[in-house]
Amino acid sequence: MGTMNNFIKMNKKYLLWFAQEHIEFRREEIMSLVSLFNIKMNFVEEPTLEQPFWVVEFLNEDDVHLLANRSVSLRSCIELLTFAKSVKGLHENLKTFSTDYVKLLFDDNKSFKIEVETFGKHFTHSEKVNKLQAFDYLPYKGKVKLKDPDTLFYYIEYYGTDPTCPPKEPYDVYFGRWIINGLRQLVKKFSLKTRKFIGNTTMDPQLSFLMANQAKVKKGDLILDPFVGTGSLLISAAYFGGYILGTDIDYLMLHGKTRPSRISQKVREKDESIKANMVQYNLESQYLDVMVSDFAAWYWKDSLKFDAILTDPPYGIREATEKIGIHKEAYTISEEHLATHIPAKIEYGISQMYFDLLKFSCKHLKIGGRLVCWFPVFREDYTVESLPSSNCLKLVANSEQILSKYTSRRLLTYEKIKEPGEVDLDNEITIADFREKYFMLREETRKEKRIKKAQEKYENYQQYLQKKENK
Repeated sequence: MGTMNNFIKMNKKYLLWFAQEHIEFRREEIMSLVSLFNIKMNFVEEPTLEQPFWVVEFLNEDDVHLLANRSVSLRSCIELLTFAKSVKGLHENLKTFSTDYVKLLFDDNKSFKIEVETFGKHFTHSEKVNKLQAFDYLPYKGKVKLKDPDTLFYYIEYYGTDPTCPPKEPYDVYFGRWIINGLRQLVKKFSLKTRKFIGNTTMDPQLSFLMANQAKVKKGDLILDPFVGTGSLLISAAYFGGYILGTDIDYLMLHGKTRPSRISQKVREKDESIKANMVQYNLESQYLDVMVSDFAAWYWKDSLKFDAILTDPPYGIREATEKIGIHKEAYTISEEHLATHIPAKIEYGISQMYFDLLKFSCKHLKIGGRLVCWFPVFREDYTVESLPSSNCLKLVANSEQILSKYTSRRLLTYEKIKEPGEVDLDNEITIADFREKYFMLREETRKEKRIKKAQEKYENYQQYLQKKENK
């Protein structure tokens, strides 16, 4: 979705104040929620990627509440009384602001507080008090109340995102009335530290909720994670009202039989499971089931449609990429061994895996439904053309999470735009083998370290001999 400028005339301006975490994802989350709730929003000023403050316009305050009640990127929403590029300019604007409305906000029956915030530059308490006293022209009538006032005002000075070299004067200055906070509390509530069942690759809760928002999960939706692992993505979907299903080829993980990932825990508890997590968070009413399944061999009816698919496929680094199969030709199993036979597994190449994922989404997503998935890349090799693609799926969001100097993963959001034909389902994609290059690069790095260490030892020994000779 674009910036949506100039499509409708609006008067009330608001400040969206974001947390400085996962900044690559904030715009995609907000735009997905704007689309989900059909909210009309204008950008008054086009924000940069790093900028934590957006000046926007909404039709009404109800839309602000809708947005904040779903966003985990938003810290707060503020009704702007005025904003400017300088402190002097802000005070001049505020003095000419609607007198009647300002008097209404400072009603003698309402308590109030003005909070002074500076972003990107530190100020002492006394310096902040001086900034506060500059508002002595406001029509104060009610009592000042420092805790839980009826009306909370924010005065904010923005000095950029580099606190090591801030400018002398702020880039932007804002003054307004606090309306509502975002859902930042979910990050703590669903912390992995207190979760019943986790594994080595359990998704960070904030990213899980960002994915659910980009998938536009709403009450009553049917949601699938085909590489479910410990079910972290299902929790966020269930919290927003989705009915959740999960599949995975790893029997031991789904049944809580793998080694615990917590250092202090030697043996898993008997009731550790994905369902136990749902019970812990009072979401069991949204839980349908999780099943042991090979994603390369579908068993779903063609008529089954999902509202969204959220998943983090394995990359073959910390978890295996496997499917059922055997390298032997014309291999058969005798009838007497069928009942106890455990199928062999072979490597599930990343190209085939993502081809299957897009093909499955083309068949089993509803029109307008979304696939939200992670995709690993080497940063130097990345291009948009190298991403998985399909004629039935439109890429609507693409954000990067940097993992190391060389690697990152991209959160891709696709929206289904049409039902597939035979050609659409057979158009196999070719993707560079992330796993192969990863281990090759790691081995090269280890070799370089060994050579460097040997050189250092040799140089130290030469220095020792030189010193001995000088003596």
